[in-house]
Amino acid sequence: MQELSATYLFDPLCGWCYGASPMIERLRLAGVNARLLPTGLFSGAGAREMDASFAAYAWSNDQRIERLSGQPFSEDYRSKVLNKTGTLFDSGAATLAITAAGLADHRKRFDALRLIQHARYVTGLDITSVAVLADLLSAAGLGEAARLLTEESTALLEANRQLVAEGQNLFRRHGSNGVPALVIERNGHQRLLDASALFSSYDNLMAHLKAA
Repeated sequence: MQELSATYLFDPLCGWCYGASPMIERLRLAGVNARLLPTGLFSGAGAREMDASFAAYAWSNDQRIERLSGQPFSEDYRSKVLNKTGTLFDSGAATLAITAAGLADHRKRFDALRLIQHARYVTGLDITSVAVLADLLSAAGLGEAARLLTEESTALLEANRQLVAEGQNLFRRHGSNGVPALVIERNGHQRLLDASALFSSYDNLMAHLKAA
């Protein structure tokens, strides 16, 4: 697997990305060189305000994801995030926080994503809030990232813009129809992996990678 690398396209508000996280972590532990790229799918024009209809739709999807992946979606998340009046569905701030965490070491993006996903789907925190995100980063020993996020550092904003643009370009180039998406590269050749492989058995996923 030494010659194989993977780029994981995601959005921090994507429940399916949360569901795929354990499998991505297993790939990394197996020695696959993995990189995390945001797509900005649910920020900017893709953002919206939560309402009862969208909350019900999201919860229904989340229950399916939980059955397939084993990842928990708590009642705190349902009551404090989905069913809270005026909650935003906007991944812009969370994406910026993940970029901030990985400025010095891109692998820290995975740590920040895992932290933010747990905060939303298990603890029921509002990860559209910069203050909440900064507290999460600080508590995880990422104080410099928290400072850059709070100050909206010019360097951070530019790095984030570049990462999202790179993620969107890769997303379009491979004709992905959503996230999570995993682009496998071996010997200079790229291929989009069928996302369903992230929700099957680990052995099946490894078989897909070897065939890539």
